Amino acid sequence: MKGLLICSLVASLTAALSPAKEIEASWESLAENYQVPDWFVDGKLGVWFHWGIPSAADENRPNDGSHYGRRMYSPPPEGKADRELDMSETLTKWHIERYGPIEEFGYEKLVPLFKGEKWDPDALVRFVKEKGARFIMPVATHHDNFDMYDSSHPWNSLKMGPKRDTLKEWKAAATKHGLKFGVSTHLYWSPRFFADARKYQKPGTPEWSLFNMDYDPSGYASQDSWNEHWYARCWEIIEKYDPDMFNNDCPYPSERTGKGLGIKLFTNYIKRDLEENDGRQTVVLSCKDGKADRRAFTYNLERGSAGEIQPEPWIWATDLSGGWFYRATAVNRMSIPVMIGNAIDAISKNGVVMLNIALKGDGTIPDTQAAYLTSFGEVLTTCGEGIYGTRPWKTYGEGPLKIKTGRQGENKQTYSQQDIRFTTKDDVLYAFVLAKPSDDIVIKTLATGGLLESDIKSISLMGSDEQIQWERKEDGLIIRLPKTLPDHAVTGFRIGK
Repeated sequence: MKGLLICSLVASLTAALSPAKEIEASWESLAENYQVPDWFVDGKLGVWFHWGIPSAADENRPNDGSHYGRRMYSPPPEGKADRELDMSETLTKWHIERYGPIEEFGYEKLVPLFKGEKWDPDALVRFVKEKGARFIMPVATHHDNFDMYDSSHPWNSLKMGPKRDTLKEWKAAATKHGLKFGVSTHLYWSPRFFADARKYQKPGTPEWSLFNMDYDPSGYASQDSWNEHWYARCWEIIEKYDPDMFNNDCPYPSERTGKGLGIKLFTNYIKRDLEENDGRQTVVLSCKDGKADRRAFTYNLERGSAGEIQPEPWIWATDLSGGWFYRATAVNRMSIPVMIGNAIDAISKNGVVMLNIALKGDGTIPDTQAAYLTSFGEVLTTCGEGIYGTRPWKTYGEGPLKIKTGRQGENKQTYSQQDIRFTTKDDVLYAFVLAKPSDDIVIKTLATGGLLESDIKSISLMGSDEQIQWERKEDGLIIRLPKTLPDHAVTGFRIGK
């Protein structure tokens, strides 16, 4: 018996001291080893920050689709009526009238206008934390090839514009306030992004590197020089800023044309983390590749939705500004109550919420966007018990509003009190009514003989001491309309089993 015990202890010690399983640079290997850390799934809410050169362009500009640098190089044909111009031609015409000919005032001339003179990362992180965020994710590099950090690439925010290493300061603020720190790169789009700007560039100028003139705008994905350049720029972010989350918001070098440098970067990011944390994964890798094995990363379902509970944690990412980058004339067509309902719908389906704030050029949050985050924060203050640290239940919920699965199809329809969503934690079931009820609440899913097999011992209204009256029948759980309801879009109930 003693011999068996010693052998068992030796085996346990050997296993503990053995190095973590080697991850190969393949989707199959990464899928077998990737583990989403609890801090991410428990935290539920992150804030994405889009801020950069486009933020400083005239705020009253026409719609640019958040791609000012790409669209401003499309002069409209002479004599073409304004009503016939497409978005790019309209923006170019406006740019010429506002700033001058694009030959004289190219995208690079906007850089000095981007000063960030009121940017206070400590105050911004404190604000989003107070509203319930548990991590932040500023954009490190957008499609325009301008780095928002102290980069080896000459076009960066330390040398130009605000002349600050914004990633360093974002991270310091996140660490101070106890939030996790992520970064988002959109770099792989950039050679194609500036395709129309190429004819305005001259060899030997500093702008040559900003506009990616060394790379083929249509064939760069097969250029070893570009793929290696992309890898080096991305790895520099990882090595220098050690992010808790790395979001690749764009394509990446493929195994077929890019020597697998994409999966190599992603694998090395996870391997680096495992080596530094005794084989325990602490970071999140996210991207938008809908075709890759989603066990290998965390899927960023930007402006999309899920119709059912997803087997792997995923991100519901949406924009609060109406345009990703700040523009005063942008309109968010998703109302605040619908945004809150969509967020809880995503959480009920194993999702994590990522709300984008588009800062002004001076680095401040527009009031219209702050209102969204503040309203959601009020819900979290009241109902956070049923949000943070929860997991999906047997079913996400019930109701007439049907959500589609897929990208670019997020819901903008109004929820009703028949739309119910569930979460669970510590043997407690939470039920959220996604519209302010005006009558007794009927939850058909919780009828006797239904999915909830155990008895219901108690029901309470989160954020209230009111005694709740309820009755469970064969056709549903009936919760009598409380006398006083929280003053926000969602009503949450705690159901003790």
